[in-house]
Amino acid sequence: MSRRLIRIFIALAVFIAVGFVSSATARNWEPVRVVISGLKTVAHDSEVEIRVGSGCLVVSTSQQVQIKVFTILGQIVSSETIPAGVSRLNLSHGVYIVKVGDLTCKVAV
Repeated sequence: MSRRLIRIFIALAVFIAVGFVSSATARNWEPVRVVISGLKTVAHDSEVEIRVGSGCLVVSTSQQVQIKVFTILGQIVSSETIPAGVSRLNLSHGVYIVKVGDLTCKVAV
C-alpha cells in the first residue's frame, strides 16, 4: 500500500511538472504601438526599462538588445534580440528572471 501511494505521488509530481514546463514554452515578443496603462516599473538603467502589467512584460530600449526570460526554476521562456523601441511579451502569471544586457531582475507577472 505504501509503495503504491509513493508511485501515485511521483506520477502526480511528474504530471504537474510536465504541465508547468509546457506552460513555459517559447513565446514571441511583439512591438507595442499604443501606450499600455497600469504598468509597474521593475528595473531601469540609461538604455533599458523593464515594466510589468497584467499578464505581460514590457521592455523599452534605446537600441537593439538581447533579452532572456527564465522561469524561477531556470527554464528558458524566451531568448531573442529585440529592436529599439517598446516590446511586449505575454506571460502566464508567475515569477520570472529577466536579463537584458547587463541588467538582470526578478519580476512577478
